[in-house]
Amino acid sequence: MLKEFKNFIMTGNVIEFAVAVIMAGAVGLVVNGFVADIVMPVVGHFAGGIDFADMKVVLDEAVIAADGSVTSAENAIRWGAWVNTIVNLLIVGFVMFLIVKAYNKTKAPEPEAAPAGPTAEELLTEIRDALKK
Repeated sequence: MLKEFKNFIMTGNVIEFAVAVIMAGAVGLVVNGFVADIVMPVVGHFAGGIDFADMKVVLDEAVIAADGSVTSAENAIRWGAWVNTIVNLLIVGFVMFLIVKAYNKTKAPEPEAAPAGPTAEELLTEIRDALKK
């Protein structure tokens, strides 16, 4: 059983998958940083200086005791964070589209199939007809 597991782990597919997962995590961090640090400030600028991450609808205000401790946390619908997540999804999808498109360009084009010639029966029929003449 240990030998089978070793063979399974050492196959190229498992190693390639592990590398892909690690690379996807790194690309995810880059894309999240791009969205949070570049795209959303630009969107906020054109939206009148709004930071969408802070946009929310407060359902219940936080209750703060006299000593400054929070006795009840704020209950809010954080729709701005959701907008950020949607923008992040769109950008990740676009980046993945570009990566797949670039990968597909690097693949060798499929060779065109040779035109189908006559079958063996057709050739034999032609030879027979030529001999009859």
